[in-house]
Amino acid sequence: MAGLGRALIALGLGLVLLGALLWAGSRLGLGRLPGDLSFRRGSVSFYFPLASSLLLSLLLTLLLNVIFRR
Repeated sequence: MAGLGRALIALGLGLVLLGALLWAGSRLGLGRLPGDLSFRRGSVSFYFPLASSLLLSLLLTLLLNVIFRR
């Protein structure tokens, strides 16, 4: 049971960290970059954050390479 408790604590801390990163990213303009696609026609709207997704992918790739290359 101790292993399960540690796993749940780690999962909770990971979710808190992810929430903080999403909050900070939205305050820095992530999601409203020039390459993000937004279409609106009548009452239907479509939004695809293409530039934001590419930027996050690049940053996470660099970060994970630094962490796991040790």
